[in-house]
Amino acid sequence: MTEKRLLVTAALPYANGPVHIGHLAGCYLPADIYTRYQRAQKRDVQFVCGSDEHGVPITIRAMKEGVTPQEVVDKYHVLIKDSLAQMGVSCDIFARTSSSVHRATAQDFFTKLYEKGIFEETESEQYFDPEKKVFLADRYIVGTCPVCSNPGAYGDQCERCGSSLSPEMLLQPKSALSDAIPEKRKTKHWYFPLNKYEDWLREWIVEGKKDQWKSNVYGQCKSWIDAGLQPRAMTRDSNWGVPVPLKDAEGKVLYVWFDAPIGYISATKELTPHWADYWQKEDTKLVHFIGKDNIVFHCIIFPAMLKAHGGFVLPEAVPANEFLNIEGEKVSTSRNWAVWVHEYLQDFPGEADLLRYVLCANAPETKDNDFTWKDFQTRVNSELNSNFGNFVNRAMVMMHKLCKGRVPMYHAARRDDTDQALVAAIQEAKQKIQDSIETYHFRDALAEIMALSTKGNKYLQDKAPWLLAKKLEEDPSVQELIDNCVQLCLQLSANLAIFIAPFLPDTAKKMCHMMKVVDRMLFWENAGKMDLLRPNYQLREPELLFRKIEDVEIAAQVEKLHAASREKASASSTNAAPAASLAAPSAPPKAEISFDDFAKIDLKIGTIQAAEKVAKADKLLQLKVDMGNGEVRTIVSGIAQHFSPEEIIGKQVTVVANLAPRKMKGIESAGMILMSEDSEGKLVFVAPGTAVAPGAEVR
Repeated sequence: MTEKRLLVTAALPYANGPVHIGHLAGCYLPADIYTRYQRAQKRDVQFVCGSDEHGVPITIRAMKEGVTPQEVVDKYHVLIKDSLAQMGVSCDIFARTSSSVHRATAQDFFTKLYEKGIFEETESEQYFDPEKKVFLADRYIVGTCPVCSNPGAYGDQCERCGSSLSPEMLLQPKSALSDAIPEKRKTKHWYFPLNKYEDWLREWIVEGKKDQWKSNVYGQCKSWIDAGLQPRAMTRDSNWGVPVPLKDAEGKVLYVWFDAPIGYISATKELTPHWADYWQKEDTKLVHFIGKDNIVFHCIIFPAMLKAHGGFVLPEAVPANEFLNIEGEKVSTSRNWAVWVHEYLQDFPGEADLLRYVLCANAPETKDNDFTWKDFQTRVNSELNSNFGNFVNRAMVMMHKLCKGRVPMYHAARRDDTDQALVAAIQEAKQKIQDSIETYHFRDALAEIMALSTKGNKYLQDKAPWLLAKKLEEDPSVQELIDNCVQLCLQLSANLAIFIAPFLPDTAKKMCHMMKVVDRMLFWENAGKMDLLRPNYQLREPELLFRKIEDVEIAAQVEKLHAASREKASASSTNAAPAASLAAPSAPPKAEISFDDFAKIDLKIGTIQAAEKVAKADKLLQLKVDMGNGEVRTIVSGIAQHFSPEEIIGKQVTVVANLAPRKMKGIESAGMILMSEDSEGKLVFVAPGTAVAPGAEVR
C-alpha cells in the first residue's frame, strides 16, 4: 500500500449541457469514492476537477442560441458544479478552463514546448465557411456519401454505411452552420510530433503498464501504439479558446485536447500555493478517472506532452470505466435520452445516496452496463432497505427494547463460535474492502459491505434475542446472551458506517448521528475495532436510513424519460433548420431490384481473427477474416469509432465476398463487412445468432 502524496483528477465535464448519470457512473462517483477513502486513511490527497469550456461544439451552440460562448459556459458551469456537489462529489476545487489562471498556465506550457523546438509548423488548406467566417472542422461539413449515397454524411464519416470519409470525398458538400458551400483556404498550425514519442510510449505503457492498468485501458493504448502514431495539430482556427501565444498566430487558439488536460494543473494552482508538490515531485501518485472515450488523450497524448515539457509526474493509474446505457439504449443528449443529475435531485430531494448506491453496484467497470428505473427500485428496496437498513434498524431497536436504550457490555465468558465468526468476518471484510478500493474495484468493495450486512442479519436472526427475552423470568443470566448479541450488532453497525462512508456519505452521517458519535469515528484506522461504542453509552432513537421506492414513482420516471425524448424529436423535426441539423437523415428506400440482381451477391460468414487500426486513419480498422477452407482475407472497415480492435476478435460477421477489391489508405480490401445501425447511430454486426463454420453461405 502506497503512502505517496495523491493527486486525483476526474475528467473535466464539457460545459455544453448538464451532466447525466452516465457521467457520474463513468468517472465522478469512482473518483469521489476513491478520494473519500484516501481521506479516511488520513493521506495527503487532493481531488481536482472543473469544467472544460472551450471547443467547437460550444461555439456552435452559441451561434444557434444567439448568445456568446461565454454565456453558454457560464450557465452550464454553475449547473454542473451544483449537480456534482449535491451528489456528494467532494472535489477540493471545481475550476474553469476560461479562467485567467488557466489561460496563463496553458499558454506557458505551449510556449515552453515552442521554445524547446517541439512543434512542427505545417501549412495546409482547410475548409472555410464564407458566410460565418470560420474554418470548419470535418464534422461540420455535410454532404452526400460517395459510397452509399446518404445525403447526410459528415466530413469525417458516413454513419449509415460506416465509411471513413474526408470533406474532399463528399458530393455536394456544404457547411452545417450556414448551408454555404465551403471554400479551401490556407492556414498554418503547430503540430505535436506524437510519432517521435512512440518508442517511449511503447516502453512506458506496453512494457511497463501491462499488469498495472485495467485491461480495457491497456488494450486501447496498445492498439493505438501498434497502429503507429502521427503528429497532431495542437492549434485551431477559432475566436473561442486560449489564444496561441505567438505573434503570427492571430485568430488561432489551442486545440481543446491540448488545453483541457492542462486544466488539471491550473486547477491545482488555484487550489494551493503548493501545487508543484502534486505535479512535480516524484513522491506523488497521479490518478486520472475518466470514461473509455477519453483513454487516448489521458494515456497517450497528455503524458507525451508532459514528457516533452519535462518536470511533471506521469499518471500511475487511469482507471477508465465503460459506458452506462439507459433502459437498454445508449445515452443520447441529442435525443434527450438521459437521466439528468439535476432533475434526479429535484425529483428525489435529499436522496443522492440512493443513486450513488445503484450506480456503484451496477458500475460499468469492465463492460457497458444498463441502468433501468426498475432495477433502481429493486436495489433500493431489496438491498439498501431490506438488507443494510434493516440490519442497522433492528440492532438499534433491540438495544432500546432489551438493553434500556444503552450499549450493553460484552460478557466474554459467554462468547461462542457464532460471536467469534462475526468478529472475524468484520476483520476480513476490512481487508477485502481496502484491497478492492486501492485497486479501483469499487463495485466489489460495495458488494463486500453488503455481504457483511447480510451476515449481520443472519447473526441476529440466529441469536433471536427477542426469544431469549421471554426466558428472563426463569433465567436472569439469559440477559448476558442478549447483551452479547446486541453489543456485537451495534459494533458491526458502527463498522458498517465506516465502510459505507466513501460510498454513501449522507448515510454514514445519519448513522453517526443515531450512535451519538462524531464524524472522526469514520477514519479508516477505526475500521475493524470492536470497541467503537462504549458500554452504557446512551444512543438516540433509531431512524430509518432509507425509504421504500413506490411503483408510481418508477412509472413516472420511465414516462418522463420517454416523454422528454419524444418532445426533443418533435422539436427537432418541427423547428430545426435543415442546415443547422447535424443528424443524418433516415435512409430513403432504394430502387427495387430483381431476384437475379440479388442472386449475384455472394454473402458468406467470416470470423475476425485479427484487427488493428489503420495508420493515419482514425476511423478505419484492418481486419483479418477467416472465410473458411483456409482462406483469410484482408478487409478494411470504417468501424474504429464504434469498436476497439481487441473487442471484435472472434466475432462472426456477414461478408460481401464477391465485391471487387478496393484500395483504402493503400491497403487492398477484399470484401465488405455488413453492418446495421441502431437508433443511436451505433453500428452493430449483421451476423448469425448462433456460431457457424466460417465460409457458410448466407441465403
